[in-house]
Amino acid sequence: MFHSRLGCSSISFRHQDLGAALHTMKGLGFEEIDLGALPGVCDHVPYELNDPAVAAVSAEVIASGLRVRSVNGDIGDLNAVLDADAQAARGRHLDALLTLTANTGAKALVLPCGALNHDPLRSEGEDLDLIAAQLIGAGQRAAEFGVELWTESLHFLRFCWNLDRAKKLADRLAGSGVGIVMDFSHIVASGEDIQEYLDVHQGRVSHVHLRDAVPGNINLSISNGQADFAGGLKRLAADGYTGHFSLELETRDVTHDERPAAAAKAASFITDLI
Repeated sequence: MFHSRLGCSSISFRHQDLGAALHTMKGLGFEEIDLGALPGVCDHVPYELNDPAVAAVSAEVIASGLRVRSVNGDIGDLNAVLDADAQAARGRHLDALLTLTANTGAKALVLPCGALNHDPLRSEGEDLDLIAAQLIGAGQRAAEFGVELWTESLHFLRFCWNLDRAKKLADRLAGSGVGIVMDFSHIVASGEDIQEYLDVHQGRVSHVHLRDAVPGNINLSISNGQADFAGGLKRLAADGYTGHFSLELETRDVTHDERPAAAAKAASFITDLI
């Protein structure tokens, strides 16, 4: 029913438990999902991700029959300087997320581009250096699990919140194998231009999140904001993008009862554009 390269993030149905969200997405006709593992945003994957939790989530997702494109996770503020114990704890959490990613057959684990704060913890350059180093290290660890590591940048709520910082991070990641996740809503919310974003990240985009926005607000349903999906998708195709797309409809302009129909409508609209 929908394009084979278009999936749906479980974040779109974060108000449901994991089993219900999987059932909803499959019932709407989606065959592929992104699995939300963001504490405080989507609790489909427990933040305290011990071995039994990894096994339980993996089994539930596999039993659904849905393909998983990526696991969207978080291992803490990548621009924070950690002591040895905290760094070890981060490493254990990363390994748990990578195990989940591999178990579910996902292509990649997605990590954020820094803290939920635009202000540097030390200086902009030092923070960007540390974020890049943490991502590159996580990417090397991901390769040992047979999966990729991507980062969502730019992200309006995170440290790399505008095109300037996203470019500086991308420059630091060049040649590392760490992929970039493009999100239409974050670009628009930050006041940046989608075509300029693609100029900067040409050939670097590994995955695309789809949601609408206006400057300052990322939580709008597709067609209720200012994102130029037609122009952006046309440009991605012209640049040779062959990756996948995911509806990440963490919207606040529909009720939970209206959400399934809104997701189906958005999927049909994007399918026509792809």
